[in-house]
Amino acid sequence: MSAVAVPSDVGVVVIARNEGERLLACLDSLRGQAGPIVYADSDSSDESVERVRARGLEVVVLDNSRPLNAARGRNAGLARLVELHPALEYVFFMDGDCLVVPGFMDAARAELACDAGLAAVCGRRRELHPEASLFNRVVDGEWDTPVGEAEAFGGDVLVRVSALRAAGGYDEALNQGEDPELAFRLRRAGWRIRRIQHDMTRHDVALTRFAAWRRRHQRGGYAYAHGAALHWREPGRYNQRACLSILFWGLVLPSFAFLSFLPSDGLSVLLLLAYGRLWWRIRAQRLARGSPPDQAALYATLITIGKSDEAVGVLRCLFALATGRQPLTLEYKEYQRNERGRAAA
Repeated sequence: MSAVAVPSDVGVVVIARNEGERLLACLDSLRGQAGPIVYADSDSSDESVERVRARGLEVVVLDNSRPLNAARGRNAGLARLVELHPALEYVFFMDGDCLVVPGFMDAARAELACDAGLAAVCGRRRELHPEASLFNRVVDGEWDTPVGEAEAFGGDVLVRVSALRAAGGYDEALNQGEDPELAFRLRRAGWRIRRIQHDMTRHDVALTRFAAWRRRHQRGGYAYAHGAALHWREPGRYNQRACLSILFWGLVLPSFAFLSFLPSDGLSVLLLLAYGRLWWRIRAQRLARGSPPDQAALYATLITIGKSDEAVGVLRCLFALATGRQPLTLEYKEYQRNERGRAAA
């Protein structure tokens, strides 16, 4: 049998923390899809480092004397990758709980090779087990982003190395939201981002608890606020509109709802209508994207409920920045594992 042709100009950086078997499955999915691989580990305690090294792969272990985050992992992985293979033109970043879909790498690489103005290409990330929980199904819907020119990308993306290095890499001050923030800087520098009609990865989000779902929304609100604070004086008003929307739906209206317990001459009815209108609008957007009616309704319900937790995330970020405290890392997977441990104790 002839050997599989592996593109020599595409490298991979995988980041993870305590992903165990999921990490090994991730690495298995990369066979024949790309060239050299570097794994960046964020202080795992589950023998991830030893098991990856046993496969003969390059490993970078982050120093935990500084806060650990995805941005640090991606930058450290890229630095080592380019040090070992300076001729690499493209790098594929992915999380260690994902599986790459065969064919995506070639399709994305072809897009970048044919269009010198493209900085990054992403595809459709899908949930590996959407049937496992309501939350998994909704997250799968979140990842169904529009095809074509895009404003942002997530944790799985093929990037032109020259564009990434010119932009200064990922901002390590961000403990969450580092991917869209990098995309913003790339677009500001004149680069473009494209989402192609091709499955990219399968992701095992493993969200089974409502508390972890709420934590994930707080993380999102925190990311919006931190990004907005970094760029609030710059053109483009990065994330500012999103933060105002979050605070309106997640803080202002609930405050009025609390006051509506007092005699309000119909104010409580108006508030219910406002949330109903938001729910209807989100549902209509999902239906327009092709979601079945029941899935669209579920998505709209959980996203509407999550507005208050997003507002909590925004406020926590603003408080941390105002008081000069270290930005928080709101990890929902670690949080969920800890919740399970407490429940079992």
